[in-house]
Amino acid sequence: MTLTPAPTVTLLHGAEMPRLGLGTSPMDDDAAEAAVATAIELGYRLVDTAENYGNERGVGRGLKASGVPRDELFVTTKFNKRWHGVELAAEACERSADRLGLDYVDLLLVHWPNPQQDRYVQAWQGLVRLLEGGRVRAIGTSNFKPAHLERIIAETGVVPDVNQIQLSPTVTRESARAYHARHGIVTQSWSPIGGQRNDVLRAPAVVELAERHGRTPAQVVLRWHLELGLTAVPKSSDPVRLGQNLDVFDFSLSADEVASLSALDQGDAAGADSDAFGH
Repeated sequence: MTLTPAPTVTLLHGAEMPRLGLGTSPMDDDAAEAAVATAIELGYRLVDTAENYGNERGVGRGLKASGVPRDELFVTTKFNKRWHGVELAAEACERSADRLGLDYVDLLLVHWPNPQQDRYVQAWQGLVRLLEGGRVRAIGTSNFKPAHLERIIAETGVVPDVNQIQLSPTVTRESARAYHARHGIVTQSWSPIGGQRNDVLRAPAVVELAERHGRTPAQVVLRWHLELGLTAVPKSSDPVRLGQNLDVFDFSLSADEVASLSALDQGDAAGADSDAFGH
């Protein structure tokens, strides 16, 4: 079974990014290789990895095994705090591209702001230089709060294409989403269906909508992200679930249905705090 690839969104700096892709944490190289190859065969065109996942080589092997031309794929990776510096960010990019076996990365993200270290502005300056040099097609941040974004924009004049944050019906991040919308930053949800515990998928509101629409709970939650104008990178290595997760573009949720899922929000405190955590 091959599904229609996800529609794309145009990023600030011109790249076209699929609205839904494959997340690969916490897969090892072998699992990532298999999942990526399967996902691309099913119709996925966006694959998300990171230095910290330790699976970039496996992701690269999966990309190559798929046989799909490089220019039809969108590959995201992220670097850790040890590379927070103008020249260091360039080295991080080279190392990731080498592990992935790619000539370029589509989207490179600062994985966490690590404000205690206070070098995320320099990391962002390094990304701006990589973008200007054509080494990457898009640049962004991950787990940045509006205050972190405000600072890098003020100090460089360059707005991120994407901010990837933990976001689901139980952690809706309304203030962050509003900030992104005002600045043209695309919000990308990690752990979009609620993470390992999957409490979101067992919520009565989700189960009820799944039954109403004849869909799985995960499909309903992913559709909620799309209705809000978000992009998402759900992770799975199961071929059946991989197919289900991509098969969410032929139904819709009403405004009331979206609101019923948003009402599950437990506030930002229910998610990771990037002022206190990072790597």
